[in-house]
Amino acid sequence: MSLADWMGDARPMMGTEVSVHLWSDDPEIGKALLDEVFQEAARIDRLMSTYKDDSEISQINRLAADSAVVVGQELFELIRRSIEISHLTDGAFDITYDSVGQHYDFRKHLRPDDGTVAAELANIDYRFLQLDDSKNTIRFLKKGVRINLGGIAKGYVVERGIDMLREHGVRNAVVTAGGDSRLLGDRRGRPWMIGIRDPRVDGEVAISVPLEDEAISTSGDYERFFDEDGIRYHHIIHPGTGTPAGGVHSATVFGPDAVVTDALSTSVFILGVDKGLRLIAMLPEYESIVIDANGQVYYSDGLARPDAR
Repeated sequence: MSLADWMGDARPMMGTEVSVHLWSDDPEIGKALLDEVFQEAARIDRLMSTYKDDSEISQINRLAADSAVVVGQELFELIRRSIEISHLTDGAFDITYDSVGQHYDFRKHLRPDDGTVAAELANIDYRFLQLDDSKNTIRFLKKGVRINLGGIAKGYVVERGIDMLREHGVRNAVVTAGGDSRLLGDRRGRPWMIGIRDPRVDGEVAISVPLEDEAISTSGDYERFFDEDGIRYHHIIHPGTGTPAGGVHSATVFGPDAVVTDALSTSVFILGVDKGLRLIAMLPEYESIVIDANGQVYYSDGLARPDAR
């Protein structure tokens, strides 16, 4: 009798939940691979978490305004990709948003006052980041600048997890971290059915999308937030205002690379329906579904609407 079967686990990590499901012909090998992916996620979190004082990114935030900081190749490349996406999105994606973002505490319902936002807004600009390829260094060109890879790191985690599984011969798997998922192959002869949650009804799925061997990322105003005086304060900060972006409840992006879909879902959310979908229209490998603040659903040109099928 074959022992081949689906195996999976989920663990609280990176301020969210990371889950791994895979098909394995050998339960012992499958379990070892699950553990290996979780260990890799933990390693990346230790490297890139601004909540860990000894992480490499925390060291950058402490020192880079005073002098150039030597950065490990892995983090250097992800910061470089972040800056490239900032150029692509005309600054909608900007890892220096944390100059304001650091002043929010969503668990304690704390937000910066208007004076703090105005002062820190002057520190949000990816052009304050100076990379030196020859020395692998980063320098901040302005005091007060702070970076956070929260809009791209989970995409990197799930992409790395799938790369590892693929290298070990796994053909069917899904790795998820918060709103980011990377699919390997299909679900053993059927597509994966990935649900986009209803942004205002917990536990409800607004749209289900069949996908194979693809990445999907959703940025929503329901992930980390609190409501105060009828206003929702959430973690997706508009780099141009220093305040939570409005007009959209969630933005979902599909494509071949979870690092890019993670950053693009944030970008589309910030840009809004019209500008966001125009951005996606420029990228033939990527598609998007946006739910606006009225609950209206919009699809990028390459996606067939459910009522059109």
